Amino acid sequence: MNQLLKFKPILKEKVWGGEKLIKFLNKKSQLKNIGESWEISDVKDNTSVVTNGAQKGKDLKELILEYKSDLVGGKVYKQFKDKFPILIKFVDAKKPLSVQVHPNDNLALKRHNSLGKTEMWYVMQADKNANLIVGFQKEVKPKEYLYHLKNNSLTDILNIDEVEKGDVYFIPTGTVHAIGAGVLFAEIQQTSDITYRIYDWDRPNSDGTYRELHTEQAIDAIDYSAKESYKTNYKKKLNSPSEIATCPYFTTNILQLEGKIKANHTGKDSFVIYMCVEGKVEFIYKNRVELLNMGETILVPASIKKLDILSEGKSELLEVYIK
Repeated sequence: MNQLLKFKPILKEKVWGGEKLIKFLNKKSQLKNIGESWEISDVKDNTSVVTNGAQKGKDLKELILEYKSDLVGGKVYKQFKDKFPILIKFVDAKKPLSVQVHPNDNLALKRHNSLGKTEMWYVMQADKNANLIVGFQKEVKPKEYLYHLKNNSLTDILNIDEVEKGDVYFIPTGTVHAIGAGVLFAEIQQTSDITYRIYDWDRPNSDGTYRELHTEQAIDAIDYSAKESYKTNYKKKLNSPSEIATCPYFTTNILQLEGKIKANHTGKDSFVIYMCVEGKVEFIYKNRVELLNMGETILVPASIKKLDILSEGKSELLEVYIK
């Protein structure tokens, strides 16, 4: 596998979506209320297609079948075979998302023949007073949770954080969560689309119907414990990656750039994904240059270990791979 890969975004209209993906991240679409841009996806019926170089027109599934470990890495291919293990998104919430939870691998496999959905968020922009719901304020019992759910007082026991640009949240399976209005963020998650919707703010669809709730399924999927803080603390280092999240499913670093660096992935047995969350950068490999603007994503195959990354001004990248 001998080229860097860019993919066509898969844009999703949502009842809670807005205009920021077009306005700020320059996504091209006539759709209204775009909530998500799936940047790299191997979800069924939503497979990403290459837009550059010799592989243009091929989809991600075709590439894995053809290149196997050269694309994803030996260890990754052994574990996940022909399934790309990570789903990469940009998300814009103009209105609050439903309160939801994702089942763990065991529960998702038993019920849906799927993986669970551990994820993380990196806030790229937030309106004044914009917030996220992550976890409980204190440990609760299922009976207490159900009481508040029935009485429309669930937010009384949930942890609500006001957020700003640069905030990071790691969301393991079982964590009750919701994205508040006015938040634009990058999301890295397991390849899974399994969501249990707990509460949807009594919000009707355009035709007057209501979205399905998954009350019974969610009960034994929820982690009822609580943390002192759900926000991730981290420090940035200029021109050197700093780890902001790691788990068996993905590791994410933040890379603040100014000037030119030589990226070396010799120690990784994995693909590497870069998401541009600020500025613009050039990726240079074998005299071919790929430009990455804010809101764009590129995949470096596991067979490519060394490349140059150039930013003339200040830029920021999320660097994602599997340890």
